[in-house]
Amino acid sequence: MKPFLHLYMREMTEIPNVEWAVSRELVDYQAAVAFMERRVREIREAGAPELVWLLEHPPLYTAGTSAKADDLKDASRFPVFETSRGGQYTYHGPGQRVAYVMLDVAARGRDVRDFVRKLESWVITALDSFNVKGEVRCGRVGVWVDRTQLGGPTREDKIAAIGLRLKRWVSFHGISLNVEPDLTHFGGITPCGIAEDGLGVTSLVDLGLPVTMDDADAALKKAFEAIFASDLSETEPPLLKAAPSSDYAR
Repeated sequence: MKPFLHLYMREMTEIPNVEWAVSRELVDYQAAVAFMERRVREIREAGAPELVWLLEHPPLYTAGTSAKADDLKDASRFPVFETSRGGQYTYHGPGQRVAYVMLDVAARGRDVRDFVRKLESWVITALDSFNVKGEVRCGRVGVWVDRTQLGGPTREDKIAAIGLRLKRWVSFHGISLNVEPDLTHFGGITPCGIAEDGLGVTSLVDLGLPVTMDDADAALKKAFEAIFASDLSETEPPLLKAAPSSDYAR
């Protein structure tokens, strides 16, 4: 079968089940990116299954394609990686659930805006499991929590970031949900370029909720199946361990 005909027929067929993998140990960032790029090629060229990969990274900063130099306030604090995803500077580290989504956007309608809205809805639906109202804001990427509604100060805090890259209509990178990271680690950057008064970052535990990573994973899995109308099949994660986290902290 000719390649273009194979791809056309794949787009016209029902979206297959999505593989779901969870890494239990910290994963090296560069190794993770290399794996995603390989998997994207395999999805597009060889019909490999789509994959959602949940993991944690050692403490690090990443600079997206729109990152501004002034937003890196302490370059010596953690390793800094330039990355091909959209967006500005963000932090990854233990206690933050990163979900990398390697999905065939062509098979899902070729509508990038709709795809991003689904990612936002995925996070918001997962947060509903913990009675947290996540919201999106015009001009601000990610998912936000209005602390005023929780009886706190007049402010809005970001609880989840979204950063994507598409290659031949297959997505990679994805979302990061703050479950229980060290929020002081965000201090080395201006997260996502947002520095206005009354805006910050938060996590589920910071909101006073005793949520574990397993709790967050269960909520994310259930919400993904609902929002993306896909069945998930669990699979073994890539074996890409990072150096001990103590080697990164400084």
